[in-house]
Amino acid sequence: MKKWISYGVLCLLIPALVLCGALLFKGKQYAWISLCVALLSCLPVFLQFEHKRADTKRLILIASMTALSVLGRIIFTPIPGFKPVTAMVVITALYFGSEAGFLTGALSALISNFWFGQGPWTPFQMFAWGILGLIAGLLASLLKRNIILLSLYGALSGILYSVIMDVWTVLWADGGFNLSRYVAALASSLPFTAIYALSSFIFLLLLGKPIGKILERVQTKYGI
Repeated sequence: MKKWISYGVLCLLIPALVLCGALLFKGKQYAWISLCVALLSCLPVFLQFEHKRADTKRLILIASMTALSVLGRIIFTPIPGFKPVTAMVVITALYFGSEAGFLTGALSALISNFWFGQGPWTPFQMFAWGILGLIAGLLASLLKRNIILLSLYGALSGILYSVIMDVWTVLWADGGFNLSRYVAALASSLPFTAIYALSSFIFLLLLGKPIGKILERVQTKYGI
């Protein structure tokens, strides 16, 4: 039951909230929408919380991965589109589950945007990075076995991130969804999409195994 509630919140309620914020409020209430998305992203993780010491350590590790994600995005500011956020989100999901992956993605967008700038795009970024984490968690058993497959998933995630964000681009420009403008937005963002897909591939290729081994050792040591 907890799993179904979690997936309902992450896959139905949050995207519905993000779209309503863009369509009904024209992005003007983005601060409240971002806050609601953040709180709802926490809910599935806390549904699994059983007040054990291992659960507390798990939350600390998820917070640490989120901090690394935020820091990585800031460090690579000089290179547009070249960011390790997706890699950190995916790695978190592989070792702590879909819910943790979604939470890391959503909080990475919200927190890092205090540096890059908050706006009506923030809820879409929170959902985009969050859903990439959720999918990675569902495919964890497959992705953890093959680093090339994991890296390819990173590249596909970079493309999916751009596809989701271009929905916001069209809604912001037209106040509603326009298919032809959406196709044009996808075409115009191809250079950014290519760079982001490549960066996600590279970061997962380089960091997937080393960070994964560290997390596995910590999980074994503390029984997480």
